[in-house]
Amino acid sequence: MNRLVFLLLLLPALAATQDIPPPIFWQNPSFEGEPADATVPIGWMGCEPLTTPDILPGFWGIYQEPSDGDTFVGLITRANGTWESITQRLERTIEVEDCYVFQIDLARGPTYSGYNNPLKLRVWGSTDRCRKDQLLYESPLIEHTYWQSYRVEVKAERPIRYLILEAFHQEGPFRYSGNILLDNLTPLRWCPRA
Repeated sequence: MNRLVFLLLLLPALAATQDIPPPIFWQNPSFEGEPADATVPIGWMGCEPLTTPDILPGFWGIYQEPSDGDTFVGLITRANGTWESITQRLERTIEVEDCYVFQIDLARGPTYSGYNNPLKLRVWGSTDRCRKDQLLYESPLIEHTYWQSYRVEVKAERPIRYLILEAFHQEGPFRYSGNILLDNLTPLRWCPRA
């Protein structure tokens, strides 16, 4: 009899988990690759014309240890108003009103060949490779030179098939040379709708 009561209590919980979509996994979530300047890690695509990220450590004066794996990626902005970003096509579309959450480790390189100022990370969602349909997240200025995890919540106002990770400085006309380091993306996991 106790088993029957236990099963009856367990059935609603099991039914509820059936409605939760499985995680969305990144390709190359730790930006692994051969360290090189002006190189996009496998599984990722550059978005800004004539500018690409760097696979680090070992270039531009960056010798920090990765937070996960062997390498990480560095994105910069320049005083001329240009910046770097990378994108990835998700394994499935995030539908309107769906909510997913992931974490990313961020840091700043203290000696990135003069691109030393702190930046923010912006995360955009899109249905096309590099189009910015919806701003999903903007981090604070990343001033720390040690790795710290940040939680990113993706609430789709439009369908999202691509996520873009973009280096960004302060709003306004002031532009400067800065850097942000990215590593260790966790899978996108479903979060309940508010």
